[in-house]
Amino acid sequence: MAFTDWSMKGPEFMNCNCAYGCPCQFNARPTHGTCHAIVGMVIEEGHFGDVSLDGLQWVSVWSWPNAIHEGNGTMQMIIDEGADDAQRAALVEILHGRETEPGATMLQVFSTTLTKTHDALFLPIEIDIDVDGRTARVRVLEQMQADMEPIRNPVTGDPHRVRIELPHGFEYTTAEIGSATFKTHGEIKHDYANVHGHLTMMHLTQSGPVR
Repeated sequence: MAFTDWSMKGPEFMNCNCAYGCPCQFNARPTHGTCHAIVGMVIEEGHFGDVSLDGLQWVSVWSWPNAIHEGNGTMQMIIDEGADDAQRAALVEILHGRETEPGATMLQVFSTTLTKTHDALFLPIEIDIDVDGRTARVRVLEQMQADMEPIRNPVTGDPHRVRIELPHGFEYTTAEIGSATFKTHGEIKHDYANVHGHLTMMHLTQSGPVR
């Protein structure tokens, strides 16, 4: 089966309710037995077929009652209000895991675990990511606030740098780990502080990450 040629390249953030490091990265069960997360990206370069995605941003909110692979998940995507109709349609396809080889990306894999997907929202999005500095700031009107900073040494307060390497990961190859705080107010409500966050320069295509 032939899939539409697409690509998204740029900085990505992910925050979840797990302890620093997130057991999912190691094929272990989530810290508290559930997975509540937000993921977002600034597309520095991208396309879906002949539709340019350059400069657009997106955020998605996720919730699973147990481990992700056990299903019954819920998702809502928020897409940059500056996207035109063709760009909106393209990002909805990508974020739903469509036009993607099975198992190739986290978005496609996650899509197979959902039982409910709320309607997409098209709103102003503010995302500021410094991957090397392990900081991020995300604001989506009344829908979401999220921040990330370096993990701190509990004795000295100095930044504590941690990386995760996933040579065959379906999201990233290398990610910087930080301390995340996030709150969502839409159809899916989350409220967490001092939990896992990671930042990476992500490059996804219909065939998976470009390494």
